[in-house]
Amino acid sequence: MKQIRTALFSFQLRLTRRGKRVILLLIDVILPPVALLASLLLMHKGLGMLSQVPALQYYVLPGLAILGGLVSYQLGLPRIQLKSYETAAMMRTGVYAAIMTIFTTVLLVMTVPSFPLVGVVTYGLLLFMGSASLRVALLGILLWVLRQGQPKHRVLIYGAGTTGVQLAAALRSHERITPVAFIDDNVALQSTMVAGLRVLSPDNLKRVSERYQTQRVILAMPSVSPPKIARLTRKLREMGLKVQSLPSFSQLVGTEELIDTLSPVNPGQFLGREQIDQGLARASEAYSGKSVLVSGAGGSVGSELCRQLLRYKPARLVLYEVSEVALYNVDRELREQAERAKVELVSVLGSVTDSRLTRMVMQNYGINVVFHAAAYKHVPLVEHNPIAGLANNVLGTRTITEAAHEAGVDRFIMISTDKAVRPTNIMGASKRLAELVVQDMAKRSRGTVFSMVRFGNVLGSSGSVIPLFKEQIARGGPVTLTHEDVTRFFMTISEAAQLVLLAGSFSDHQTSRGGDVFLLDMGKPVRIRELAVQMIQAAGYSVRDGDHPDGDIEILVTGLRPGEKLHEELLIGEGQLTTPHSKILRAREESLSEIEMASALRALRTAVATGDPEAAREVVRLWVSGYQCPTHTQAEAIAGQ
Repeated sequence: MKQIRTALFSFQLRLTRRGKRVILLLIDVILPPVALLASLLLMHKGLGMLSQVPALQYYVLPGLAILGGLVSYQLGLPRIQLKSYETAAMMRTGVYAAIMTIFTTVLLVMTVPSFPLVGVVTYGLLLFMGSASLRVALLGILLWVLRQGQPKHRVLIYGAGTTGVQLAAALRSHERITPVAFIDDNVALQSTMVAGLRVLSPDNLKRVSERYQTQRVILAMPSVSPPKIARLTRKLREMGLKVQSLPSFSQLVGTEELIDTLSPVNPGQFLGREQIDQGLARASEAYSGKSVLVSGAGGSVGSELCRQLLRYKPARLVLYEVSEVALYNVDRELREQAERAKVELVSVLGSVTDSRLTRMVMQNYGINVVFHAAAYKHVPLVEHNPIAGLANNVLGTRTITEAAHEAGVDRFIMISTDKAVRPTNIMGASKRLAELVVQDMAKRSRGTVFSMVRFGNVLGSSGSVIPLFKEQIARGGPVTLTHEDVTRFFMTISEAAQLVLLAGSFSDHQTSRGGDVFLLDMGKPVRIRELAVQMIQAAGYSVRDGDHPDGDIEILVTGLRPGEKLHEELLIGEGQLTTPHSKILRAREESLSEIEMASALRALRTAVATGDPEAAREVVRLWVSGYQCPTHTQAEAIAGQ
């Protein structure tokens, strides 16, 4: 058997496409006379009729062979590939048999008037069945040859609807993929046969996969919503099955939209208020023709700052970033825009904790304005790595402020966060300490104006809820919520960058004494549950809960993490001052004395040098007013979120 398969495989490889067509044409040439002979045998006339009626032997049979070849060629039957031989091709074979039956009838009436009518009908049926059966048989032989020695993939098709049936038909002619059964939730279809395959219940899918020796499931349910598909996919993968999904054929040809072509969600639509205006004439005056440095230039806010700064055509824009990948991406994105604006773009790879590098950059590039956006900001990660977080956020801020002061920079603006107000975690506390560092430098500086910009969550930034919710919705849910009533202040990345640029333009000796904290009038805080519901609906899905059990996405309340606030704040002290922009407020808050600041930094440097996280936490407890330190167990819980 193996030798036969090898010989057939070798023969198939040597056959050209033209050779294959010739073989199929020969089948249609030989079949008409053979079918006529077979009909004679079935009528019990025997082959003796050939000698009794010479016309059959000398005229009819050769004529049928010639006619068969001509009709087959005109109908294009030899050009139909065996693996494509299906319903439409079968109908064409029927047309071929019908035409040949008509020609045969005419030929027999002219040559053998006594030939019975039942013989003609039998001949037509035999010709059709012979032509179709031979092609199906040849396809079976071809697949048998090709499948030998090849890895076989036995698959289950989940969904016995139209798409599933079409998929099964397509896979039948595949040399390495074999559909073995359908899986369907419809009880009415279960235990029936569809497209030659049995329809089974998904209840015992693991046992079914073992029974049919398959580890792969193809989902053929394009009408089911993507979240439900995602949930089913996770369930199947937990059983150890490989899962693939098939779109509908209407989606493939473009008459129905694929889910991936939905318009992206605009984060600003969830603010529930007007965003700040785009008129930044004052900012243009502050940055045009200047040398500007942005630390953390590869981050969400830092990169947006760089994009907007290019509009004001500074003489030089220095991108300072510790992440090589982030620096490469932002440099590649901004390079062409900078060339069009005739702005010198400089990329510096390094950390703000590097004293030598920060001083060198400030001096070499004649920096006039610094936007300090570099920080570790992810609450769980910083809680689990307090030494790294405090060293980068606090000591790094001290390093870059000193470098800016020594270089005689005009303006220094630090990006802060609402989590610095009465912080309950190390990240927030580190940002408050960084604010104290800037306030301390502001009191000692006579040339550089130091200020801070404090705002809430930035929609769409890495680690914010919108990318998280979007990812969870794409997976089919659930969307996780820490508390039903939790609220947060929000702004878009574009707004955040505009606020920082505006605040930077206000920071000069005419309008500020330095050490100011600039705040944005962010309107009312946004309820996170409402944000989750809006995002689910904006994606075209519905919320699944007790009242709507057939919804698409569930919202799961996980509980507040230790140290997490139900509501954030923006202001530590009382009272706010106005600025030249109606949406920007200014606050002057308490700061440490020069001696206290020096003591705090000395203790923190010692803790960092010795790698002592408890000593670092003690610095925070001692010098950050309002800090509520979580217990050791709570800290681990935060880090594990």
